[in-house]
Amino acid sequence: MLPVIVIPTYNERENIERLVHELLNLECGVSILIVDDNSPDGTGEIADRLSAELPQVQVRHRAKKMGLGPAYKYGFAEALRMGADVVFEMDADFSHDPRYIPQFLSAIGEHDVVIGSRYVEGGGIENWGITRRLISRGGSAYSRLMTGLKIRDCTSGYRCYRREVLEAIDFSRMAARGYAFQVELAYVCVAMGFDVFELPIVFTDRRVGQSKMSKDIVWEAVWLVAGLRRKYKDLKNIRGRI
Repeated sequence: MLPVIVIPTYNERENIERLVHELLNLECGVSILIVDDNSPDGTGEIADRLSAELPQVQVRHRAKKMGLGPAYKYGFAEALRMGADVVFEMDADFSHDPRYIPQFLSAIGEHDVVIGSRYVEGGGIENWGITRRLISRGGSAYSRLMTGLKIRDCTSGYRCYRREVLEAIDFSRMAARGYAFQVELAYVCVAMGFDVFELPIVFTDRRVGQSKMSKDIVWEAVWLVAGLRRKYKDLKNIRGRI
């Protein structure tokens, strides 16, 4: 099995080198694909150096910052071209702890999609204030209400997919550019009948660097999530999971 971890980056110079080494030190046989959006802080140059030094690391450069959703769609396609059997989503800021990778790899042997979940038993959040906790929980609750999903952590960005799942999805239909991409992709996976499992994780707020969250990303999520049932009504007849 070839697992490829797709890591989108924009201004992550403080994190990316240490993250790469921690992932490779797990000795799980993973390859790493860094998708850099022309970071002005030099993240791309650091990634290129790591790729030159480490055969498990590849880098793709995009011309400008174009959003999380497009970065993952591009990264998924590149990972499949690399021959990946399993593809991960993972943030570069250590909010997604590398130590969970072996658990993901174990779980993906029995499920089609594995989501690292903060809101199932055993999961949690560290270093967030009450306001951000409420926004996060509210976002997942809103997503479940509007879509009918049973997933507790709809917005989690720490995930693992089998190759067959990504090959079956028509990503050209997916419009989300920000964090709504996670909800949209989760909805499509469930609507198509794939088996989605939530693996408990503890999410830790980034230690260095700045969050990419913005008001535009929040508003995109509000209106996009509200229209998912209508947009993908043709998928609900495949296996009737929603």
